[in-house]
Amino acid sequence: MKLATLRRPGATDQTFAALIEGDAAFELSGFDDVGAFLGAPEEARLDSLDSAVDFGTAIPLSEADYAPLIVNPAKVYCIGLNYRNHIAEVSKEEPQFPTIFTKFASSLTGANDGIEIPAEDHRIDWEGELAVIIGEPGRRIAEADAHKHIAGYAVSNDVSMRGYQGRTTEWTQGKCWDAASPLGPWLVSAGDFANGAKITTRVNGEVVQEDSTADLVFSPAALVAYLSVFNELRPGDVILTGTPAGVALGRRNEAGRHPWLKAGDVLETSIESLGTSRNVFS
Repeated sequence: MKLATLRRPGATDQTFAALIEGDAAFELSGFDDVGAFLGAPEEARLDSLDSAVDFGTAIPLSEADYAPLIVNPAKVYCIGLNYRNHIAEVSKEEPQFPTIFTKFASSLTGANDGIEIPAEDHRIDWEGELAVIIGEPGRRIAEADAHKHIAGYAVSNDVSMRGYQGRTTEWTQGKCWDAASPLGPWLVSAGDFANGAKITTRVNGEVVQEDSTADLVFSPAALVAYLSVFNELRPGDVILTGTPAGVALGRRNEAGRHPWLKAGDVLETSIESLGTSRNVFS
């Protein structure tokens, strides 16, 4: 199953949850976004799914305007240093415990939205990531039971303002800028996603990151178990699981400089079976 959050034509501040079937989307009546859908009672969700296909109007995906998959999540957890090859490229030690920072709901943007390069920081980096979306609430969840609490997975990119990130040893100030982290285009239910999927990031068509989600140091299940120790995880909460090697911070161009993102660059983030986000910088 695929779910998305779309903007209404002519009213971009209004959104609705949608079921994706083939090349069309069908509105899930009564739900403003996928987070609201996931938090509803099971009977209401099933009724909405049934009526969407039976009575809904098909919206061609070519006309879909994707909002952030979860418009207003209560929590957006982010995990740093979670691929071994990325740990090596930035000369860090493999962590014993997950390295955690956070974003805010305002940090998220749609899968095809433009992203602004701020005047305050030109050191803009890409970080393609697998996002975990919580479907069932839970506290102190056992790793073996984590799959029961994961609604599904999505594409994301932890676009990072490295100048601000590097000002202190705590990273949040470089990670939480408004409308800078695409989430989507859609959620694929947990049963339809296989660990080991290829994750690929392209800048202007050039592959800059390519790896397998099986290379995570801390798996999605391990992260759900760890994070739920100190907070109850709730439907619509988001966990960004980290990025593989290939970021601009670990690269140098012919002039010996990091190839930071600049105005006009096109950033594409793809995960096998989860789709692609495409964001143009300005």
